[in-house]
Amino acid sequence: MDYKTRRLAATLRNQLNYPLQFNPFVFSRIFLLWVLIGIVGGVIAGFYWTILEALLHFLAQVQGLYIIPLMAGAGLLAGLVIYFLGDPGEMDMIVNNIRFKGGRLEPKNNPSMILSSWLCIASGGSAGPEAPLVQVVGSTGTWIAKKLGFKGEDLRSLSIAGMASAFTALFGAPLGGSLFALEILHHKHVVEYYQALIPAFVASCSSYVIFILITHIGMGPTWRFPIYAAPELNDVFYAMLYGIVGTAVGWFFIFTVRQSRSIFKQLKLPIYINMMIGGLLIGTIAYLVPLSRYFSHDELNVLLEEKLSLSYLLILLVAKILAIAFTVTSGWRGGFIIPLFFVGATLGLVINTILPGQNLPLLLVSCMAAINACVTRTPISTTVLLSTLTGFHYLIPIMFASLTGFFLAPKTPLINAQLGVKE
Repeated sequence: MDYKTRRLAATLRNQLNYPLQFNPFVFSRIFLLWVLIGIVGGVIAGFYWTILEALLHFLAQVQGLYIIPLMAGAGLLAGLVIYFLGDPGEMDMIVNNIRFKGGRLEPKNNPSMILSSWLCIASGGSAGPEAPLVQVVGSTGTWIAKKLGFKGEDLRSLSIAGMASAFTALFGAPLGGSLFALEILHHKHVVEYYQALIPAFVASCSSYVIFILITHIGMGPTWRFPIYAAPELNDVFYAMLYGIVGTAVGWFFIFTVRQSRSIFKQLKLPIYINMMIGGLLIGTIAYLVPLSRYFSHDELNVLLEEKLSLSYLLILLVAKILAIAFTVTSGWRGGFIIPLFFVGATLGLVINTILPGQNLPLLLVSCMAAINACVTRTPISTTVLLSTLTGFHYLIPIMFASLTGFFLAPKTPLINAQLGVKE
């Protein structure tokens, strides 16, 4: 028997003595728990989205001047829900609890979050369902972990897995949703809680499947973007230039939000009065500039399809920024990620109208990436999310625009808890 034959025989004997085995995670208790959290997250998100769509279609029938009393009344009613059922908090509180309170997201105020956010979003507030879903599903992950006796980093990881499954259900992007749940927790350390990375991936994948089965939304891009031509090296430099303009608008947005928040704090009124005032302001803006109403999930496609004048685009840009600012600072519940993407797309159309002949898909996605990365400090997940949502599959220009927004962002982030200071 020659050397090669003896070596082959020895290899076969070793394989028989030590047969192939699955990764120890597979079929383990902890793996099945990640899957369970994703399934629960998908069911919760599917239920939430189904009811929200029904409310949106019902309240969309209110048009014209009637929008103003509708949104004032919705703000008052949502404020009363929060006043009597408990304040569920906002994204700042979620980040703060994950970082400084052992990853515990309390589910006791979930009914308040669900009811108030349905009213705020369905009536036309410029904030989306991502923040409410993250709170509700993330706290469900905490509750499951505590019931099963998990503590420490394991409990934190399961809470983050719940957050990731919520982001994924809304954005339709398992990878982007997982990374966003981790990246938004710190203003510069992208994966500080790296132990939660695989739990987030697994929960996101199972949540994604369940959510699509319930809602029948489909798996394609959310927004109908112009087709991007063959990439060139110059596109990277253009992406950074567009990103600088997007970052400047991001600074303006952060300044506007901080000023608005300061005004509402100085009023020292009960939350339901603040939310009624916010509703009056948002409703007035929606009446004057109808495309600024809602959280822009569907309105962004309208923006891309219609030929709008430069004057209208500039008015829409300012109106949307003010609408988002009044929404998130007066107590209305919802997240500003998708509305920020709308602001970025509007800015891109403004630039393209002033300087025609630009590479429009590159211009749009670069502005969207830069402003979101500037405000949320999430350059990596923003890159992946935008690629999924727009069908713009060449990641490199988006990455350069996102990093431009991230590195040129203000020193103090808008979400204070990202900075590492306890609330």
